[in-house]
This record gives sequence, C-alpha cells and structure tokens, in this order.
Amino acid sequence: MVFPTDENVLVGLDRADDAGVYKISDEIALIQTVDFFTPIVDDPYWFGQIAAANALSDVYAMGGAPKTAMNLVAFPVKEMDLSVLRQIIQGGIDKLAEAEVVLIGGHSIEDKELKYGLSVTGIVHPTRVLTKKNLQPGDQLVLTKPLGTGIVNTAIKAGMASTELTDKVTRLMASLNREAAGIMSEFNISACTDVTGFGLLGHLAEMVCGSGTSARIFSEQVPLMAEALEFAAMGLIPAGAYKNMEFRKSMIEFAPTVPRSRQDVMFDPQTSGGLLISVDGHQADNLVAALKDAGVHDAARIGEICNGPQEQIWVV
Repeated sequence: MVFPTDENVLVGLDRADDAGVYKISDEIALIQTVDFFTPIVDDPYWFGQIAAANALSDVYAMGGAPKTAMNLVAFPVKEMDLSVLRQIIQGGIDKLAEAEVVLIGGHSIEDKELKYGLSVTGIVHPTRVLTKKNLQPGDQLVLTKPLGTGIVNTAIKAGMASTELTDKVTRLMASLNREAAGIMSEFNISACTDVTGFGLLGHLAEMVCGSGTSARIFSEQVPLMAEALEFAAMGLIPAGAYKNMEFRKSMIEFAPTVPRSRQDVMFDPQTSGGLLISVDGHQADNLVAALKDAGVHDAARIGEICNGPQEQIWVV
C-alpha cells in the first residue's frame, strides 16, 4: 500500500500508533485519532465510558484539545438486546460531555463480536505538538496513573477480585487524562505518550528508540495498584504482558533487586492508562505537585532520561 504524503502532515505514520497531526494554518493543526476494542468490563455503560476515555487520550498526549468524535460500533444484533448497545452509547456520550467533546455521528455494523470505540478530532497549535520522539538528557519522567489494570481485569475474569476492587479499577480506566494534559501544558515538556496496550516499559521503549538517549526507571517510585502486585506475585498475568516483555527484552535491563512481580506489572497492558511525560528536570517536582493539587493524586516522578548507549532502559 502506498500512502499519500503532504508537507502539512506534522506527525503521521512514523508515530507508530493510531493518531496523526495535519497542519491547516499557522495557528491550527488537526489531530486525528481512532480507537476501539471489545468489552473489558461486564457493565455496558461503564464499557462505553472507558472506551471513550481511552479514545480521547491520544489527543491529550499530543498536547491537543479534543473537539468532536464519531462512534464506531460492531454489534451482534441477533444475539444481544439493543438495550445493551444503548447503554454503551450513553456511557460514551456522558464521557464525551465530561470532556466537552461533541458527538457528531458514527457508523455501525453487525458483527459476531461486540466492539465499541470512537474516532476523535482535536486541535493543537502547530508549534506545540507533543510526540514521543523528542526525549532530552536530563529530563525526568512523570506518570499520571497507577499501573495494573490488565492484571486486575484478569483477576476479575477469574472471579478473584472483590466488588470494591472491580469498582476501583473501572473508575480508574474511565477517568480522563484531561486534567493532567492541561497541567502539563504549563511546563517545558519534551515528549509525551499515553500508556496503553504495550505497558509502561513497552511505551517507554517506543520513546527511547531512535532518540539517541537512554532511560532509567526507579521501580519503587512507579505508582501501581497494590492488588495488581499481589495478583502478579500469584502468577495471574495476562498474555499481553508476556508478549510485551518478549518483544522488548533486548533493550531492558532489570537490577537484581527488582522483584519479578514488579517487573510484570511494568509490562502489564493498560486500558485507558495515564500519561507518561518527559519534562525538564528542573520542573519535574513542580509538575508533580501541580498534578496532585489538581486532583491527579497518583502522579509520580518515576525515572530520568540520560546519555549512554542508545535504546536502553535500566530499571533499578
């Protein structure tokens, strides 16, 4: 397949994910992104909320403001009552309303497997586009949400999670990265990405590749769900975590003091995870403080960008 090229495409296929940026004037660039998946929770309304929050995250991670969205639906109409679809759509609509994003349409097909998500359009100033490829030595890494949603969801499917834990992880996945994105816009940010299916270390590896820098993660400072660490120690790990580990193991080195359970959580595939922000080292503590003051209570400084062999991540 041959893709068209245009000098106004600021960030496109090289981003290696599902978003791109197109400059339409000296003041405005469009961010286009799309994301959808199968249900990860039993409650259809909360599934809609989570899917919408997840779809909006790419726009926030690129420094933009989401403005409009379109639904994407695959629904087994012969096997499932339409009331389920109505609840999913309502969940998405309510989350978009919270984000002040307008739903302007969508498309649905009949399918044997239920899927839902959105295509989102946002705007950003062309000179303020954040990508994952601009890491600077001396930057500090800040993470805005705790890890462990994949492991906890695996425990839920196995009937090993409490009602309270199920509610906790559901609300975590449904929470927007909007507040964190607004706060980071006030700081000197070099690069940013949202943490989703590749896990923390998988997405950090994407940032490090080709950057001419390396990264060091301080494992004890990484925010994570305590229950996820407990389940990981029991061996309750989703298959995606093992795939993430296998794919990136050549460029990641763990100190002997890092427990295997903590390693597993850092590879855990997240749904609607937090922002991973590379910020000027002198501003890192102020960024974390501002995030916490704004209600992003789990925000933490978790590592640093450093000179050294290219494309290496050390976890200590």
